[in-house]
Amino acid sequence: MIAEVFTTLHGTVFQDDVNRCWTVDFAGKQASFNYRCLLKLREGVYRIDIEDKLLNHTTAPDVEIIFICACEHSYVLTLAEVIALRELLEGTFVMLQLNAIIQNALYRQAV
Repeated sequence: MIAEVFTTLHGTVFQDDVNRCWTVDFAGKQASFNYRCLLKLREGVYRIDIEDKLLNHTTAPDVEIIFICACEHSYVLTLAEVIALRELLEGTFVMLQLNAIIQNALYRQAV
């Protein structure tokens, strides 16, 4: 069963229970990740210092490459896309935490 976890204007994250993976549909690319690689993607996005990139007026290009070790996917994103991907991943992990809290509360009431 595939369930939508979180959606923004720029992308969607789906949870695939059969294949035990998450599919990130973002920037015209669909990529499937196991939970460990999804965490690594989030870490890679969070490591980018957006404030510094916006305030630093050097001639550095407005492109970030996100390569995830032990995973076959990578992203080449503009700074605006990095912000959008960060928003998508933040929402996804909030929904996963909320689901865990609800499951925990239901399990406690059943026991």
